[in-house]
Parts: sequence; structure tokens; C-alpha cells
Amino acid sequence: MTKRELVDIVSRKAHLTKKGAVEAVDTFLNELGRALAKGEKVVLSGFGTFRVISMKGKTVKIPGTEKLVTIKSHRSPRFTPGKKLKRQVTR
Repeated sequence: MTKRELVDIVSRKAHLTKKGAVEAVDTFLNELGRALAKGEKVVLSGFGTFRVISMKGKTVKIPGTEKLVTIKSHRSPRFTPGKKLKRQVTR
């Protein structure tokens, strides 16, 4: 599913204009990103949990070339699906 398809579904099911649906989807995604950028955990009951983890810097060897590459420490988003979402996917 693309963002455009999601906007179409939200528009139809929430009885919003396309512009209103775009604003709703964009607001949701922006606020989710903003919360994660502040280090907050975002819990959507039944859907799942978004959180940020800190990754330590490390040196890794690239297979085949044996070249060593240094990866800087960074933060990375993670998602853990909720029970309801897991059940929907495994049906």
C-alpha cells in the first residue's frame, strides 16, 4: 500500500475530502516522527509500539572484499507489532 492509497481509504471511510485526508495522514506521520525524534515511545493499542534504540559504533568487515568499514553510533527506529496486528497478518 502506498501513501496515496492510504489517503484514498481514509478519505472514503472517514468521509473526508482528499485534502482533509492528506492533512490527517501527514499530521499522523509528522507527529509520529516528532515523538520518535524526541526519544518518546509511541504505543498504538492493538497495532504496535514504535521506539528508538541507540546503536553503538562498530567496525565491520564487508564479505567478499574483506574491507573494514566503520559505522558511526546512531539512533534507529524500531517497531514491535501488537497482538491484534499479529493475528490479522497470520490469518
